[in-house]
Amino acid sequence: MKIVLASYHTVNIKHGGPRTQMLQTKKHLEALGFAVKLHETLDDSLTISEADLYHLFASNFAVYDLARHLKSVDQKFVTSPIFFTRRSPSVIRWTLRGDRFARKIAPGLWSDYGFTRDICNWSAAVLPNTDSERALLAEGMKIPKEKLQVIPNGVEERFLHGDPSLFEKEYGVCDFILNVGHIGVERKNTLSLIKALATIDHPAVVIGKVSDTPEGTQCLAEAKKNRNLFIIEGIDHDSELLASAYASAKVFALPARYETPGIAALEAGLSGARIVITPHGGTRDYFEDMAHYVNPYSIEKIRTGIEKALNTPKDDRLTIHIKNNFLWEQVAKSTSDVYHKILDR
Repeated sequence: MKIVLASYHTVNIKHGGPRTQMLQTKKHLEALGFAVKLHETLDDSLTISEADLYHLFASNFAVYDLARHLKSVDQKFVTSPIFFTRRSPSVIRWTLRGDRFARKIAPGLWSDYGFTRDICNWSAAVLPNTDSERALLAEGMKIPKEKLQVIPNGVEERFLHGDPSLFEKEYGVCDFILNVGHIGVERKNTLSLIKALATIDHPAVVIGKVSDTPEGTQCLAEAKKNRNLFIIEGIDHDSELLASAYASAKVFALPARYETPGIAALEAGLSGARIVITPHGGTRDYFEDMAHYVNPYSIEKIRTGIEKALNTPKDDRLTIHIKNNFLWEQVAKSTSDVYHKILDR
């Protein structure tokens, strides 16, 4: 079976969760015997008609043209929408009514929700990462429920075996508070985290690329005020040093606006860190009662959650839970079952 994985053009530049999701899906589908290719805009070595199925990761305007073309040539595809919003299903429905009306009277006016709705409607199957995402798609966008199947995000088993001494030797710190992710991106809420860390007398590390935004500049300025905090501007995802950082950390904090669910938090949880995370975006589907959930809009709540996590006795419940349910091998098997169901019709 020939599968082509595709996403927005900058997915490989941004080094975020969708890129990890694509690459790990490819790796583990190949282990199951699939022939998998990554879609490249200027690579014509594989024509669309040679593929059995396309799998799109994201459902935004940057993926829309490809999805529309696949539909026009009757090429089957599935979509992992990677969609979430804090707005209610009713607001989504009203927005989409406006979108339909705008398209009729002023062609060329589009909404982000309209792009997602169209791509999901054209898909043979839609694979949300969480029950919360599934509900938004079903209730807000009226995507047929029979199309929807939750396929969770995953984590590499190697994060279970990180060597904490590598990071400790390199940076001279252990048992710290850790955050891994883009710095200066509003959704990630790193500035609020840094402000909360300023009131906690405990070593902290933030690892990530600093975005060239006003918030990114503020993050660096606030970090300089905290003698307990240092920023490492990016460690490659495949690096043993990243696995070591997770293994050496005591608490992993990800108080983002929302996460679905935050692959970095899964990696840290598998490594044994206590997790402090946003309650928004379906995170409870993954961490259940084994994480500290904090209001991302309150610096005080973030601080309190981190302090509670620091004082929580260590146990291995979350590590075992993630290992049993969210390794990429298991995710790929569930994904392959969807492929077979579609192609065997």
